[in-house]
Amino acid sequence: MSGLLITATDTDAGKTLLTCALIAYWQRYCHAYRLGVLKPLQSGPGDRELYQRLFDLEQPNALLNPIYYDAPLAPPIAARLAQQSIDLTPAWQAYCTLSRERDWVLVEGVGGLGSPVTEELTMADLAADWRLPVVLVVAVRLGAIAQAVANVALARQQGLQLRGIVLNYRQPVPSDAADQLAPASLIASLTQVPVLGTLPYLDDADDLGSLAQAAKGLSLERIMPQPFWVKDLTPTRSTSTRS
Repeated sequence: MSGLLITATDTDAGKTLLTCALIAYWQRYCHAYRLGVLKPLQSGPGDRELYQRLFDLEQPNALLNPIYYDAPLAPPIAARLAQQSIDLTPAWQAYCTLSRERDWVLVEGVGGLGSPVTEELTMADLAADWRLPVVLVVAVRLGAIAQAVANVALARQQGLQLRGIVLNYRQPVPSDAADQLAPASLIASLTQVPVLGTLPYLDDADDLGSLAQAAKGLSLERIMPQPFWVKDLTPTRSTSTRS
């Protein structure tokens, strides 16, 4: 199976932005191959609706987001409020189906790597069970260094294959301040994990051209398996924003 888990240090660190950037890049430059996108669990409206609005994924909702709860809370709590128990079987089946039908599958996690997906399991456990390589998104803000170190430690404890770290600017930050809040060299030194680049702050995060451009600035050779990432970037499809 060829898949990748996009996870983060916590909620709103930038998982969705990185996932959207990689989808936009793929649809612009790699259209000869088929991409699958999976949000295994979602609580409250959000990511799946964004993907459906921005992209032509050509996959049914059951494969995009097989497990959904109305309450915007951690899945075990949202399931409890709905008087349900969480069975991850539909999520695993969706991943297996996409893996058979698509060349690569992007899996966006829930919250951070340590966030619960059931009463007993975290996203780190799911990544280990599904044998997914991982990219960790770290938001550029105070506390970023400690969060990166802690999440890398959790990934290693679970034996995960951590491809690298992506720093995300959630708001405009001067370069000198960014170097103080989340210095890439220090994070790489402390974690012994490469920093694959940064996602810049985007005024319009719905603009597919800007998203694809953001992905181009990353070390895609460590994120995307060959031959999917390309060096000769010739657009093959319009990336105008869909309404």
